[in-house]
Amino acid sequence: MTASTVSPPTTFAAAEAYIRDFPAHSARALQAGRMVQELGLGQDAVVAAMLYPLIESGALPQAWIDPPHPDLPWRLLKGLDRLRMMDDLAPSQAAVAPDVQLERLRKMLLAMVEDARIVVIKLCYRLHTLESAKSLPVEEQQRLAQQTLDLFAPLANRLGIWQIKWQLEDWSLRYLHPDAYHKIARWLDERRADRERYIRDTIAAVQAELDRYHIRATVTGRPKHLYSIWRKLERKGMSFSGLFDARAIRVLVEDIPACYAVLGLIHGRWQPIPGQFDDYIASPKENNYQSLHTAVIGPAGKTLEIQIRTQRMHEQAELGVAAHWRYKESGVSPDAGLERRISWLRKLLESSGEDGNAEDFLDRFRAEIGEERVYVITPRGDIQDLTAGATALDFAYAVHTDVGHRCRGARINGAIAPLTRPLQNGDRVEILTAKEPRPSRDWLIPQFGYLTTSRARAKVRQWFKHEDYNQNVATGRDLLERELGRLSMGDEPYDALAAQFNFSKINDFLAAIGAGDITTAQIAGRLQPIVPKEMVPPPATGRERPAAERSGIHVHGVGRMLTTLARCCSPVPPEPIIGYITKGRGITVHRRDCRNALRLESGAAGRMVEVSWGDTTAQTYPVTIRVEAYDRPGLLRDITMLLASQRINVLGANTHTDKESGHAVMDLILEITGIAQLSSVLARISRFPNITSARRHD
Repeated sequence: MTASTVSPPTTFAAAEAYIRDFPAHSARALQAGRMVQELGLGQDAVVAAMLYPLIESGALPQAWIDPPHPDLPWRLLKGLDRLRMMDDLAPSQAAVAPDVQLERLRKMLLAMVEDARIVVIKLCYRLHTLESAKSLPVEEQQRLAQQTLDLFAPLANRLGIWQIKWQLEDWSLRYLHPDAYHKIARWLDERRADRERYIRDTIAAVQAELDRYHIRATVTGRPKHLYSIWRKLERKGMSFSGLFDARAIRVLVEDIPACYAVLGLIHGRWQPIPGQFDDYIASPKENNYQSLHTAVIGPAGKTLEIQIRTQRMHEQAELGVAAHWRYKESGVSPDAGLERRISWLRKLLESSGEDGNAEDFLDRFRAEIGEERVYVITPRGDIQDLTAGATALDFAYAVHTDVGHRCRGARINGAIAPLTRPLQNGDRVEILTAKEPRPSRDWLIPQFGYLTTSRARAKVRQWFKHEDYNQNVATGRDLLERELGRLSMGDEPYDALAAQFNFSKINDFLAAIGAGDITTAQIAGRLQPIVPKEMVPPPATGRERPAAERSGIHVHGVGRMLTTLARCCSPVPPEPIIGYITKGRGITVHRRDCRNALRLESGAAGRMVEVSWGDTTAQTYPVTIRVEAYDRPGLLRDITMLLASQRINVLGANTHTDKESGHAVMDLILEITGIAQLSSVLARISRFPNITSARRHD
């Protein structure tokens, strides 16, 4: 009987016997199968985990696949096959186009939402990959480790699977920071005997105290993981001696009242350390983690961390979503925690359709799976969690889209606070709203700090996009004209510029600008890519160099000739240009819309020649800008310091101030690399106090 006529295995033993016929995959499949079995995910998941390498390599019998054999856990296998794309999602794969990566993320999320066991099996395989990477080149070890910390470990944390999370993190630390890993390991090992003796004595003391009050509990030592120690040392700048949780115990009790009773006994016996108590029972983490954490000055005056939780909380903390199937196998119904863990995936997947911005969706995904969260309280006492750094306005949009649109202010802990204030754990936040929705476009400007979450920004953009298309067109036209006017590029064809942003209709392009989807900085960037500053040559000195030497201007049909840039209009790439043949000074290059060029073209058309920009990647060009302001002390200093910080050379300066009105005019000749840099510096100068205008001056 051939392999293709045999029914698929349905138990661990049968799968183990079958996979041994594939020595190239057997070790990997067996270890993954044992891990999944220990997590208690059920026989289907165990078999899927062990057969996964065969479907991955194309070695699964075709008779089992087409059509799928009824004994084959096909849904789990297909989900695992779709999750193979997770290996290409880390920042190390930045060459992948955002739109392609977005589609991969959506498929991955669909697979995860369908059955959470799929991603748990994938995490088991990632752990095996790290354990097997000891013989790989250092570069590959570090790539796998960084990818694990960026994507896989946060997913394990979000799904509450601490048992896998800490192992992924410890292996990643070993590859990324081997010196720190071995230093911490040695430090723990050197003190192991003393620490274990201390923990044994402390456990006995705690157990005696609990027996005295007839509280049934199990007290154990809690292992400390290297990555958590390293991260705490790095984040807080602490030494080993400052760690509260190098010595730690865990108390498991029967119910929640017993948790708080134990806490009271411990705080009554040993002095608690201020600021080191967390109640994750009353306020569970987003992954439904529940426990009491406290740190005390324990026996012998040494710091001691204590965790207190029920047995079921412990299983949830160690196994996360995997605990659901254990309860299912034993006939115990799971609590609502499973739905809380999975709902964020569904919510994130639904939000992916709000707009087509791939980069925003990728940012949102990475932010959603990240560990850093802040927990705040609504006026009704509900807990709302947000990404760390979120503002009161982010909170408003997290509560409800309409609340965000109508938001006009916020009270934080009873006091009026700005919408830009970052929220802290435990803040009680009340949003003040108006009757009508009226978001502000200022909310979309990152420098103003109103919104830090990409989900909230997407909601604001969506409102402007749909609120009034015609108004967006008018606003976009005004913003575009203002930017092009400031750069003295008012004749730039809108259709050509719209085409660069993949818009076939000019009005759609203008509406996107008005809605905030396209910024003026992006427009300047499309007019000319930013040139790396290290390629900027030193400023010209003394004799003026020919433009052909410093800008690579190409004269059509003539070849190499002496060219100079006209001082009347100072053309800058990629502006349209035209050449004028002078007597004895070669060709003078003007902007096509230059008044002098238009006059020459009408009077001496025979001496006009077609020219174009050549290689401009390492060139600078003199451009005059005019700054108008109400004079104040330090105004010129502020501008010159800004230019110096941007490494922009000033070739000349002329300033005039009317003493009676206080009106100041400054004409500065700058060496810039192109339109993008010019737009950026004009925008920065415009933000200084007392500045009324900053624009290019012909």
